[in-house]
Amino acid sequence: MGEVKLYGNWSSPFTYRVIWALAIKGIPYEYVEEDLSNKSPLLLHYNPIHKKVPVLVHGGKPICESTLILEYIDETWPQNPLFPADPLDRAAARFWIQFAEDKAKRESLEMLQIVEERGIGEGKFFGGETIGIVDLVYGVFGDWLGVIEEVIGEKLVEADSFPRLHAWIRAFLEAPTIRENRPDRDRMVVTFKALRERLLKSTSQ
Repeated sequence: MGEVKLYGNWSSPFTYRVIWALAIKGIPYEYVEEDLSNKSPLLLHYNPIHKKVPVLVHGGKPICESTLILEYIDETWPQNPLFPADPLDRAAARFWIQFAEDKAKRESLEMLQIVEERGIGEGKFFGGETIGIVDLVYGVFGDWLGVIEEVIGEKLVEADSFPRLHAWIRAFLEAPTIRENRPDRDRMVVTFKALRERLLKSTSQ
């Protein structure tokens, strides 16, 4: 069905949404690491509006924005579906995806509290016993949240306050397809510490 390429960056949580989806589907692809301080002409060609990763290129045609890429992957390769089959469950999945996209940038802790109380059901994952599209969208709170907590030296999400969320993070990160495709934590800590120091220095001047 055409060559598959993924333009991403090792530290981008949005890139990993796509990496995980491709792994779950068992889709072979070529990964192209982008230097976000010196973006390649191809990235700018494929995503001329936002100029961001990830970009999935399938048969020479680009798809941008991680959640749209996840939907495209699920519709193009039906094996190991990411969306639930039931229309009501699909609508619920889209609601929680949009909730994450709307809230994450501004009100993350409030968002996580709502997810804790209303989003996570009795199953191991959002949709039950297998990883689905909502898990991939919220999966960024696994490794990245832990790294941020380590860098700032403060626990943002306590296990006793978010028991369901902590259980879900554990199950998600331990799933074979996720565990085998996680970012380098030590490298992330070094990168985030350097970024934080630059930000603190710039605000103190």
